[in-house]
Amino acid sequence: MNNNPLFHIFGEVLFDHFPDGSRVLGGAPFNVAWHLQAFGQSPRFISRIGNDQEGHEIAALMDDWDMSRDAVQTDDSAHPTGSVQVLIHNGEPHYDIVADSAYDFIDSHLLGQKQTLGILYHGSLATRNPVSRRALQTAKAQHQGKVFIDVNLRPPWWERETLLPLLHDADWVKLNEAELSALCPEVSGLEAAMQAFCAQFDLETLVVTLGEQGAIAYDRQRHFVTVKPPPSTVVVDTVGAGDAFAALLLLGLSKRWSLEATLERAQTFACALVGRRGATVADRAFYQAFSEQWND
Repeated sequence: MNNNPLFHIFGEVLFDHFPDGSRVLGGAPFNVAWHLQAFGQSPRFISRIGNDQEGHEIAALMDDWDMSRDAVQTDDSAHPTGSVQVLIHNGEPHYDIVADSAYDFIDSHLLGQKQTLGILYHGSLATRNPVSRRALQTAKAQHQGKVFIDVNLRPPWWERETLLPLLHDADWVKLNEAELSALCPEVSGLEAAMQAFCAQFDLETLVVTLGEQGAIAYDRQRHFVTVKPPPSTVVVDTVGAGDAFAALLLLGLSKRWSLEATLERAQTFACALVGRRGATVADRAFYQAFSEQWND
């Protein structure tokens, strides 16, 4: 066990259930933690699973991947492991994110009293319930390092009045262009909105993902960096692409890669992931190839 993990990943782990009866393990924080583990880190994943078959399955998968479960709580009451019902309408996916899941009830009293360093990552979905929101506040109060927020606005599971204070606590933020527009509606133009957003929340770095158009970042030095995927990118499954991108942003920030190198490597890794089915890859060789390439 790593007593001083560099990454503290807070939030949901769940299964996406599809109309054909299939299911895929996910949850943005879990996906990020999975990738970081594969890249030789030992993230502390802070979450909660049900005392049910899916919870036991997640625990076994984490053990197989050598992920620490020290901060993964088991809910012995009626709250099941997180799930999302994916519905397809006119070819487009729609998500029913089941309420009152185990990850909505992460218990602040079980987090321990130890002060933490490094980077604390969290999204916005796991803060929809006051219980887990209190747990996040406890984790942040004990944290003396940086805070990275991966915004994920899923109506009706977010409220401006609870999200904005979290953004004020952040050092780094990642979101997509639609989310930036929702949170900064008074400013037109992507770069102007990014500048206004960074100024409002006093951020070190803001990253806006643009789907098939790549991503753009802006930092405190008033420096814009853009990346685009190559035209030859083969897309099999875009689920989890943003989480792969976020994992590499965290890795780059921790290793003090330049912003240009961090974005390029995040784009390269995300492009490789969308060529496979699923949000994570259970093949260590897949990750090893990137680690060797980036061993600088």
